[in-house]
Amino acid sequence: MDIQTILVFLLFAVALVYVGRLVFKSLQVKKDGCGVNCKCGVDFSDIKPVKK
Repeated sequence: MDIQTILVFLLFAVALVYVGRLVFKSLQVKKDGCGVNCKCGVDFSDIKPVKK
């Protein structure tokens, strides 16, 4: 087996690990909240609505 074939197999293995990691991370449930700037954890009960 020459060095070129070994490098191709190594690159293929790294690509498989990378894609597998992306898929694994996309299937994980986030426990930090629902998203960025969604305000789901903010209490607005003290704020009175203002009509313009």
